[in-house]
Amino acid sequence: VVNACCMKGICKGCAMAALKRDMNDCPFCRSPFPDNDVDMLAMIKARVGKKDPVAIDYLAHKYFHGELGLQKDMQKANELWAEAAELGLIDALYSLGLMYETGKGVKQDKAKAVELFEKAAMQGHV
Repeated sequence: VVNACCMKGICKGCAMAALKRDMNDCPFCRSPFPDNDVDMLAMIKARVGKKDPVAIDYLAHKYFHGELGLQKDMQKANELWAEAAELGLIDALYSLGLMYETGKGVKQDKAKAVELFEKAAMQGHV
């Protein structure tokens, strides 16, 4: 579970335990959880504005799948993943590799996909 406020993640078990204890805020930064997609998107975009690579990656996934009320936009997802990769996020390299491997949102390029997968692997992506 990724918290939109600070983009820190906790396991589902810890999230359930917090809810059982009636903890309705982020265990890391104590911000209240957003009540709706609009508020969640605003929190994510605030982190994106601060150049948080995890937030940029998270927003890219939301554009890729058309979630949180966003229109599905593969080009925007590609741009965001490229930005997150430039900021050093290994998962973004892998996601870009998948786009080039499948040709979703970009012209299919297996060689570019392999290059991105290798780069991610060399940096520790498993």
